[in-house]
Amino acid sequence: MGHHTGAKLAVNWKVVLIHSELTNGRLLGITTDNAPSNHSMTHEPQSTPEAFGIEWPALTHHTPRMAHVIQLA
Repeated sequence: MGHHTGAKLAVNWKVVLIHSELTNGRLLGITTDNAPSNHSMTHEPQSTPEAFGIEWPALTHHTPRMAHVIQLA
């Protein structure tokens, strides 16, 4: 199975985007936990937008730690 690196997670994320027909710019955002691999996964489409078929500004479209924030509230 190997390590859960951001690059490996990004490959699976791309499959989900294609399957869900979200490669035409309709993806608004993604919420993840605080794992470093999730951070690098969400920056992968930004570094290779032609491979994902979306324009993805990770700093504004990635919401990390949201579940933890809701739990604290």
